[in-house]
Amino acid sequence: MKKIAIIASSLLLTVIMQAQDRSQPKPGPAPKININKPETFSLPNGLKVLVVENHKLPRVSFNLTIDNAPFAEGTKKGVDELTSSLIGNGSQKISKNAFNEEVDFLGADINFSSSGASASGLSKYSKRILELLAEGALSPNFTQEEFDKEKEKLLENIKTQEKNVTAVAGRVENVLAYGKNHPSGEFLTETTINNVSLADVKANYNSFFVPEHAYLVIIGDIKLKETRKEVERLFKSWVKATAPRLSYSDPSNVQFTQINFVDMPNAVQSEISLINTVNLKLSDPDFFPVILANQVLGGDFNSYLNMNLREKHGWTYGARSGIGANKFMASKFKANSQVRNSVTDSAVVEFIKEIKRIRTEKVALEDLNNVKAGYVGRFVMQVEKPATIARYALNIETEGLPSDFYENYIKNINAVTPEDILRVANKYILADNLRILVVGKGSDVIPGLEKLKIPIYYFDKFGAPTDKPKMKKPTPAGVTVASVMSNYIKAIGGEKAVAGVKTLFSTGSATIAQAPAPLTLISKRDNKGNVLSSVSMEGMGELSKQVLNDKGGYATSQGTKKDFTAEELAEKRAVASTFEELLLAKKTDVTLDGIEPFNGNDAYVIKNGKTTLYYDVTTGLKLGDSKLIERGDKKITVTTTYNDYKDVKGVKVPFEIILNQGMELAFKISDVKINEGVLDADFQ
Repeated sequence: MKKIAIIASSLLLTVIMQAQDRSQPKPGPAPKININKPETFSLPNGLKVLVVENHKLPRVSFNLTIDNAPFAEGTKKGVDELTSSLIGNGSQKISKNAFNEEVDFLGADINFSSSGASASGLSKYSKRILELLAEGALSPNFTQEEFDKEKEKLLENIKTQEKNVTAVAGRVENVLAYGKNHPSGEFLTETTINNVSLADVKANYNSFFVPEHAYLVIIGDIKLKETRKEVERLFKSWVKATAPRLSYSDPSNVQFTQINFVDMPNAVQSEISLINTVNLKLSDPDFFPVILANQVLGGDFNSYLNMNLREKHGWTYGARSGIGANKFMASKFKANSQVRNSVTDSAVVEFIKEIKRIRTEKVALEDLNNVKAGYVGRFVMQVEKPATIARYALNIETEGLPSDFYENYIKNINAVTPEDILRVANKYILADNLRILVVGKGSDVIPGLEKLKIPIYYFDKFGAPTDKPKMKKPTPAGVTVASVMSNYIKAIGGEKAVAGVKTLFSTGSATIAQAPAPLTLISKRDNKGNVLSSVSMEGMGELSKQVLNDKGGYATSQGTKKDFTAEELAEKRAVASTFEELLLAKKTDVTLDGIEPFNGNDAYVIKNGKTTLYYDVTTGLKLGDSKLIERGDKKITVTTTYNDYKDVKGVKVPFEIILNQGMELAFKISDVKINEGVLDADFQ
């Protein structure tokens, strides 16, 4: 099983590296921006319609937005998300399958949520596309069957996120910044989801899916007169109503800079976020200086943070920052990155250093001009897209912006001075009231953080105050590497059963977000030290493979073959067997390094070179392992968690393997064969 994790980690590392930001060529002089102004009309029920004719392409897009203020859901958090999931599952007149089949036939794209809907497609089908959008949005078919399905999906998603460091960090960050009773601070739990009924969804829809603050933006190859006639026909039945509007007090920033720590013993790297809340709107005079101040600090590839943490120190694949603008309530400034455990404290120091820098030093005029050029170039590239034009038209209506706001956008960007950057950095990016949230492995990270002399407060995975996590415990007398290995062998079936395993053949699959198909994983090994691991994907063939035999070994990645070095061969052969514990017990350089929490359990820590293994103190089963992998000047820690042990011919093997190197990849093992399906030819 371990070999599957190692080969897939190499593939996952490649995917992550390809996804990182890269510096872009500087754009030339920006052209004059001309944005077509929409023709507008309103329906008696309050729906306002904005139409922009654009006959360059035979396409049309529709964007229905209900501009309601955010609201807290309390003990029924999840009702709005479930409402979003259920809208668009057909309508009261059209079944879900028939609805989806017609959308596919038209080649259209239609999406729904609790705050509106969007659709796009060929203009020759514009009438029918708009009919389907109106039908799905105004006559939703809320059924108990679909409700139960979506509720189960939401509950399953909650479970998968509980050990995801990034998900936990995002939840705690909002709880601490806004408070649990604030719309931006409350979070989903199994309890709140289970509190929601189908009747609650219907009530939520009836209360908030109303036309009072609704806007329909239509852009494309259409005629205003004909479009108006269709809109009036389809939306006149939408009953006029007012959505509840609740107010919430602005959250307060911390009184002094502090570290808020959340212990995640399974974390292979630390999630670091520096946060303070802000009050900023698109209509504020500071909006343009704030945009550029953020670009200088962490919004651009060449920003202070990225050049420091990524380019200078090589601690991360990217360090970034952002500042939100929200007309309804407070938003936040956030600087963020993920770094390996051993440099967490150093990364915090550098974050603070760069924040102080932008608050105390004027940015060089040349650097600011480069940031402006890059930002303007991206703005110009986006401005012709229908979705962008729709968003701009909507912003002008809902944010109280002047009608020429976007025509003057570039001029306002170019007018920002280094003095403006310094001023807004001191106003919106705080130095003495920063909340430094660190989510990571406490036993690795806390000792270094304590040396920074910044007050540390501890919280659980839901943002509740808690005690300082327990650090490493000493090994009890009489416990040795050999005894830990022996207990493991007993736990999975005993010496006789394990010795009877001559070959082990495992198959499984894993999914990667936005990948066209699941990964297929195959692992074969025998008790003679031969190993085969491969990863493939339907439609793409074999992506990578590792082979180890008595003559040597090699790895292939997308057709490129590389033989293992002598050092790599020695490392792999030292644990190459059906179960590596059979060999670890005999090695003289393996050490026992106390007891640490791992995945919620106390575990014996076994050190074997660059690999650390964790064995449950109570059950003896292997809970996981972590391995330091070097790729050029980058060092990555890959942690693998083993769950769901099942009996196969008298031997227990894990049927769930979770790989984590900053993002998680879960393998579901579908079949394990013992003493069958493995040939010597497999290892050539």
